Amino acid sequence: MTTSTTEVLVGGVVLAAAIAFGAYAITTTGFSMGGDGYPLTASFRSLEGVSVGSDVRLAGVKVGTVSEIALNPETYRADMSLTMERGVQVPDDSAILISSEGLLGGNFVEISPGGSMFYLEAGDEIVDTQGSVSLISLLLKYVGGGSN
Repeated sequence: MTTSTTEVLVGGVVLAAAIAFGAYAITTTGFSMGGDGYPLTASFRSLEGVSVGSDVRLAGVKVGTVSEIALNPETYRADMSLTMERGVQVPDDSAILISSEGLLGGNFVEISPGGSMFYLEAGDEIVDTQGSVSLISLLLKYVGGGSN
C-alpha cells in the first residue's frame, strides 16, 4: 500500500513540475495559440531570410508574426500575411521592411510607423515595402567597384 501511495505522490509532483515548466516556456517565448490578433498583408520584391513564424517588430518590440508567405504568379512578388497583436495600432501610412539582426543574425520584419491619424484595419495592405538586401550582392558590388 505505501509503495503505490508513494508512486502516486511522486507522479503527481512530476506532473505538476512538467505543467509548470510548460507554462513558463510558453510565457517566456511569447508563444500564442492564435486568434488574438488581426491580419495585415504586404507585397515584397524579396523576402530572403524571412519565413513563416518570423518576428514582426515595431521599435524593436515584437508585435506580431509572419503567418504566410506565397509567390504572386501575376506580379512575381512575394506576398506576405502577418498577424498583429490586438492592442497594436499601425498608422495607415507606415512602411514595412526586412531588417537584419546583424552580420550573422537572422532577418525579421520591421514596421516603421507613419504619422497618419488613421490606422490599418484587419485585412488591409501595407503598401510601402522594402525587401531584403542580399549580403552577397552587396559584397560583389563592393569588390566590383560599384559598377554593377
